[in-house]
Amino acid sequence: MVLRIEDTDVARSEARFEDQLLGDLKWLGIDWDEGPDVGGPHAPYRQSDRLELYREHAERLVKEGKAYPCFCSQEELERDRERALQHQQPPIYSGKCRGLDPEESQRRRANGEAAAIRLRIPEHPIRFHDIVHGPVEFSNEVVSDPIILRSTGIPVYNYVVVVDDALMDITHVIRGDDHLSNTPKQVALYEALGWPVPEFAHLSTILGSDRERLSKRHGATSIANFREMGVLPEALVNYLALLGWAPTGGTREIFSPEELIKEFSLQRVTPSPAVFDMEKLYWLNRHYIKQSPPERIEKLAEPFFVRAGMLPENLDEHTRAWFSKMIALLVPSVDKLDQLPERAALIFRFDAAAAVNSPDNAEVLASPKTADVLAAFAAQVEGDSSPMTPERFKTIMNEVKARTGAKGKELFHPVRVALTGSHSGPEFDKLIPILEEGSQLPLPQHVMNVRERLAAFRAACGK
Repeated sequence: MVLRIEDTDVARSEARFEDQLLGDLKWLGIDWDEGPDVGGPHAPYRQSDRLELYREHAERLVKEGKAYPCFCSQEELERDRERALQHQQPPIYSGKCRGLDPEESQRRRANGEAAAIRLRIPEHPIRFHDIVHGPVEFSNEVVSDPIILRSTGIPVYNYVVVVDDALMDITHVIRGDDHLSNTPKQVALYEALGWPVPEFAHLSTILGSDRERLSKRHGATSIANFREMGVLPEALVNYLALLGWAPTGGTREIFSPEELIKEFSLQRVTPSPAVFDMEKLYWLNRHYIKQSPPERIEKLAEPFFVRAGMLPENLDEHTRAWFSKMIALLVPSVDKLDQLPERAALIFRFDAAAAVNSPDNAEVLASPKTADVLAAFAAQVEGDSSPMTPERFKTIMNEVKARTGAKGKELFHPVRVALTGSHSGPEFDKLIPILEEGSQLPLPQHVMNVRERLAAFRAACGK
């Protein structure tokens, strides 16, 4: 695999974009044999460092009569284009400079007249085979004579990729099917330069859930976006591989990169557009989160809590051990890691008044047994200063059960609302230690323990 930086479009090429792309590829676990950072036999790997090479081959084509100088100004070309559109004709180049005498062209260029260089498209249809789409044919009339070198001396994309692919021994060109219309120009260039045409495979467009072309309105559309959301690289690679491709048998969906390499073949790529299903990606992400070592998930999750103001930037030993327990409690309920701080709100941001006034809690708080359960629970908790361990909490709940006769939801839901603000949530035996230990830690936001929460809730109830 060769990594090449295509940066001849100066206006859109900045070092930060290159750094982002390299970082994204490395994060995905994609590596390369040759490239600007590792070198190789086909250096240089930035097109901006290969400009003289492109000019040499363009001049060779001119000398061989396979390309010609074009002296048409941008204004002339625009007028011709508008005229063609008015007459409902394809807006292609008129061929005005195609028949100029080569000696005259050479003289005008020598006198400093600005000229682009155009490829002379042959007088026959351009045909090639696409691994995904099969045989493809374009009429030479619709291709026109494309510019390969602008009058500024800067080469165009469709030309430089051909030169680079040929000289870098590229055998397969795999890209989106929006590039299909570029291919006849490139095939004509390979043939004009006397180089073998590589295999082409144009992959189907990815659509959003509304079956429109995937765009920012559908959510994340860059690798960096998914990384910032807390999607794991192996989940994203696995999911992307399934878009427009299916393994043998078509039923299996979870693959490691090594398994994908072994299983993948271009012949199983479908020409039909693929729909990007976020829920499917999240399903895979949940799988890989559960499969990952806890230490890795904790390390990846930590920055989300720091940014949310829930954790200090540097965790001491006790805080890290507590954080590990909290992540183990919350991770099973998230699709992606950026949801963790929101899930942790019940630990960090207990709002007693909101719990009392929430419509979701109204049925629980109005239940006939609720007042008795909360009164009995308060009597047990407030009259006991011993550490609130899961075992102690279980003993207290058994006492409340015995005193009130409440059981099941009647017993646990009122206490859960009083301690977490919701009638559903994590298991008490795992939550209680997190609340108790967290209240003793030097965190940016104080974690209220069981007694503090109960006192706040009773105060909000006016008791």
